[in-house]
Amino acid sequence: MSDSSTLPPVRLPADAELARDALATPLLSRAVRLARWAGPDTRVGAGGELADEQLPAAAAELGLSDDADGAADASEAWRVAVDTGLVEIVDEEEGTVAVGEELGTLTSGGPTDVLALWRAALETVLADASVPDLDDLVDAMEEGGEIDFSQLDWDPEAEAEFLDGVLGNLYLLTVTEGGAGEGPVPLPALAASMIVPDDMGEPTDDVLEQVSDAMMRLDDQFRMLAPIGLVEFQPVDEALMADIDSAEPAAPVDESDISRYGMVRLTPLGLHGIRARMLEAGLDAPAVGDLADKGADALLDGTSTFPQAAAQAEIEQWLARREALAAARELLGAARGGDQGAPLRRLRCQQALSLVGTEAEPALRDVLQDPELGGLARVWLAEHGATDVPAPSEDLVFWLTVDTIAAQLSLEGNSEELQALVEGLAAQHSGFFAAAWRVDHPATADVLEAMGRLHPDKKVAKEARKAAFKARSAAGG
Repeated sequence: MSDSSTLPPVRLPADAELARDALATPLLSRAVRLARWAGPDTRVGAGGELADEQLPAAAAELGLSDDADGAADASEAWRVAVDTGLVEIVDEEEGTVAVGEELGTLTSGGPTDVLALWRAALETVLADASVPDLDDLVDAMEEGGEIDFSQLDWDPEAEAEFLDGVLGNLYLLTVTEGGAGEGPVPLPALAASMIVPDDMGEPTDDVLEQVSDAMMRLDDQFRMLAPIGLVEFQPVDEALMADIDSAEPAAPVDESDISRYGMVRLTPLGLHGIRARMLEAGLDAPAVGDLADKGADALLDGTSTFPQAAAQAEIEQWLARREALAAARELLGAARGGDQGAPLRRLRCQQALSLVGTEAEPALRDVLQDPELGGLARVWLAEHGATDVPAPSEDLVFWLTVDTIAAQLSLEGNSEELQALVEGLAAQHSGFFAAAWRVDHPATADVLEAMGRLHPDKKVAKEARKAAFKARSAAGG
């Protein structure tokens, strides 16, 4: 997770809500209970692990005495308590412990402190999830107590990178518009995203076997990650596991029921945790609300690559902190410019201004004669029922048209919507290209070239390309 590209923005609940979720997770809440339970008679081993003879009492404290995995769950919760500083080792030789400073964070700290504690617990669980089964570790143990990794066929760094990659893909599927959203992702699809090459048509049997192996590995790992609240996970159906391990013919399976093969989704807390890890790794992983206290220039530039819904949410948060008239003036000032990103800034400015009321009217009237902002000002005033709005000149109409198409090209590329806009313009204005090449806009030639690519009529497309050539020649290009 060290890519420098910008990820889609994630929408997260407030830190206070996330902190409540963190404290309610089974694993962290158990770790807290054991930290409060520990006393002068508590003893630990050389690695800080709870002494075997004290595991039954710890399990009882957690209400897990009758659970077959109670001792193991108590041991895991104790490790989290030690690793996060909820418990501190006082004397390694004597194996004594005391309440750690971090336990006070839960009562005296704020939501940010609680989330930092939860993320520390998450790191412990992620490290555990990358380790092979205990039986495999015992088999690979050498006489000196060292692990022979070659015997395990296990690369700790590669295993951690694989899990990081899986969680990164799951994050991307969740935050990408048109992706999984808040819905679960089938485990086979997630495994395939890590194994199957993008340019592979039909996966080979070898690749499918790798996907199956990865799916089983992820099933184990997500079972470990669910108690810390990172994911909600529906494990692989045990009946399928039995079919795989059995020599008997498999029972009929409803292949349309993909949920039997496991389903997983990141929780809001999980999105927070993975985003925090991405930021630490140097990725640009924005969250909606990041720009609320920034200037209008940062808002318009920052939302330029956002999907429509995320941009709308970010703009709403920005406007909520400002008085309408002052916000409108700041937005209009930031929308000016002849650089490549300026058309998209003006498009986002229009989007933002559509959310402010008539109290912003003076700011829009002030820019009616502005060559870059006069067009959008007239549109806004007309939509808000303003009177005495001067009609735009033909030059302004053409300039606004070029500016709008330039913005759409930056935002969507050669989309169907843009193609429909191009066809409509050419159909409504028979002399459009004869006039458009003269428009004094930095993107005129690029827009006309795009219109030539997008228009399905060869004759019209040729006109557009000729106009683009004229525009480039007139600009000295």
